[in-house]
Amino acid sequence: MRDIRELKHMQSLPLERKIEMTAERIDDWYQHYDGNVAVSFSGGKDSTVLMHIGRNHWMCGYDIKGVFVDTGLEYSEIRKFVKTFDNVEIIRPKMRFDEVIKKYGYPIISKEVSKTLYYARVGGKFGDKCMQKLNGELMYKGKPSQYNAAKWKPLLDTDFKISDRCCSVMKKQPAHEYSKKNGMYFMTAEMASESRLRQSQWLQHGCNGFDLEIPKSTPMAFWTEQDVLEYIYKYNLPIAEPYGEVIETECQLTFDGEQCKYATTGCDRTGCMFCAFGAHLEKGKTRFQRLKETHPKQYDYCLNGGEFVDGLWQPNKQGLGMRYVFDELNKLYGDDFIRYE
Repeated sequence: MRDIRELKHMQSLPLERKIEMTAERIDDWYQHYDGNVAVSFSGGKDSTVLMHIGRNHWMCGYDIKGVFVDTGLEYSEIRKFVKTFDNVEIIRPKMRFDEVIKKYGYPIISKEVSKTLYYARVGGKFGDKCMQKLNGELMYKGKPSQYNAAKWKPLLDTDFKISDRCCSVMKKQPAHEYSKKNGMYFMTAEMASESRLRQSQWLQHGCNGFDLEIPKSTPMAFWTEQDVLEYIYKYNLPIAEPYGEVIETECQLTFDGEQCKYATTGCDRTGCMFCAFGAHLEKGKTRFQRLKETHPKQYDYCLNGGEFVDGLWQPNKQGLGMRYVFDELNKLYGDDFIRYE
């Protein structure tokens, strides 16, 4: 088990040192599996940086295959960008997003919260533990655990299903099947700074999870969002159109030289268009408000439609019905909890 102080130290290192460390981990992964490795390439800025290091850094510089899971939920510009790369294979899931929602539920708040709500409703031993979290009953060293989720307990009574399963069904499952069939071991651009779950995974397994049930490498785990943007800016790396450009937003002189902050002129993220994980945390213009401006047809499909079936709200042929879901969340947590208009 690694120490959180080790992670914090690594996250504080300058970008050039992080690049070297990432290249070392890519090379270790590549050598361990005799080159039978691939980048899980989403077309997003993080995996674009990972692909660039793996293919161009002097320490590795391998023609590493990219594998793109076309879920149908990506911006069309992302799919177009992916197709500009050589040696990238496109695979697809077995279920559509609306089918996943009908079977499991809507992705809201976060993966951790949606998973807790899903299993609390399902029941069983793990469901009982999830109910403890929602009741605020989990303890750690005699004190309430940080993993308690009592704030979200009212969502147990919603008339729509909630789940984190969309990512597993639509991305992880096709990738795992591809890995097993082709004897290929994946690298992803996940970073510990993105969530408590990813931080916990790094503390347990480090960057190269050789000991995992399904081995996975996260050679950029100790990077931050600013590192990614700085890399793109300094190396003039092409990125997908929805991001716009990466620009310097402010710079100041320090003992270590000039330190700058970076931002995109377009989208901050380009994951699944209809995913609501973290949408309640967004400041300024939200992803759904931006979607309304840039992709109105997809916005209408996402927000409109929906119907009650056996007392539960779910998608129909007219759309995913997420307007109803967001309105219910706004009733519970305030009018501006999720802004979509």
